[in-house]
Amino acid sequence: MNITRRSIVSGALKASALCAVIGLPACTPRLQGKFTASDTHPSDYPTVQAVKQLGEKLSARTNGRLGLQVYSGGQLGNERDTLEITTFGGIDINRVFAAPLNSIEPMTIPPNLPFIFESIPHMRRSLDSEVGDQILASLEPHGLIGLCFYDSGARSFYNTRGPIRTPADMDGLKLRVPNSDLYIAMVNALGANAVPIPFAEIYQSLAQGVIDGAENNWPSYDSARHYEVAGHISLTQHLLTPEILVMSKVTWDGLSSEDQLLIRKTAKESVPYMRELWDEREARSRAAVIADGAKVNEVDQALFSEKMLNVWDEFIVTAEQRDVVEKILTMRGEP
Repeated sequence: MNITRRSIVSGALKASALCAVIGLPACTPRLQGKFTASDTHPSDYPTVQAVKQLGEKLSARTNGRLGLQVYSGGQLGNERDTLEITTFGGIDINRVFAAPLNSIEPMTIPPNLPFIFESIPHMRRSLDSEVGDQILASLEPHGLIGLCFYDSGARSFYNTRGPIRTPADMDGLKLRVPNSDLYIAMVNALGANAVPIPFAEIYQSLAQGVIDGAENNWPSYDSARHYEVAGHISLTQHLLTPEILVMSKVTWDGLSSEDQLLIRKTAKESVPYMRELWDEREARSRAAVIADGAKVNEVDQALFSEKMLNVWDEFIVTAEQRDVVEKILTMRGEP
C-alpha cells in the first residue's frame, strides 16, 4: 500500500469517482455536525473504540454540536483509497497505519525504522514528546492534520517451517510484507525474500505455500487465524510502528480555532484509553494462540538489529530525519 506524490496529485480528479464507487456517505454534506471517521479495523478493535470515545466526548463537550459517525471494518474502502479521499475532504477523520505515509512524508519514516524503539514504553515516551508533535506537524503540507498516535503493537515474524532464532534461519524464506519499500528492504536485509501482498491474501497464501511466513502483531496473528497455517512465531519485535489518527485539512480549515483546539485536546485524551484496550487485547490474543498450539520462541534481537544499519542509512537521508532519530535514541533507558 503505497501512497505516492503522483497519486495524491491525481487524487483530486478521482476522489468523487471513488466516493461514487464505494457509496461513501462522507462525500455528501455533513449531517448535524457529525464528522465522518474511517477505520479498516473491525468495530471492537482498540483504535475504533478510541475514536468512538473521542466522538462521544466531542458531543458531550459541545452539547451535540460536534460528533463522529464512525465507519469501521473497511466500510469506506481500503487505507489507500480512504487516505486519498481524506486528503481532499471526502472523509473527515481517518485512522491509518504509519507505513503508507512514508512515501509522501519522509518525517514519518523514523518511527517506522526496525529496532529504533527498545520497548513499548520507549515508543510511547517518544511519540508523546515533542518528537511526536514534530512528526504529526509534517503531514499538514500533504492535506492532513496529524492528531495523535495510537499503538500497533510489536511486530514479529511467523512462519510455516520452524522457529527463527537467528537471521540465518530466515535464508530463503518467502515472507509477506506490506507494500512498503522500507519493509521490503528490512526483510531482504535479513536474508529472506520479501513478498508484498495484501493482508487479506495472507492466510490462503500460507496455506497454499505461496509464502512461508509473514510478520505482524499478536492481535492480527490471532484475529486473522494465521497461527492455524503458520504455527511458529519468533519474537523478533523488529517493528513498533504506530498508527496515526489524521484529519482532513479541508475539514480542519473550516473549523474555528476553538473547535480545532478542542479536537486536538480530545484526540490526545483518547490515547491512554486506546493503549489500555490495546494492552488487554494483545494479552488475550497471545494467550489464545498459545492455547491453540502456536509455538513461541525468543530471539537475541542484537543479531537482527545489527543487519539494519544499511537499511537506516538508505531511508534516513535528511538532517531533520536524523535529528528525530537521535532524539528517539536518547530516550532509551529512561524510566
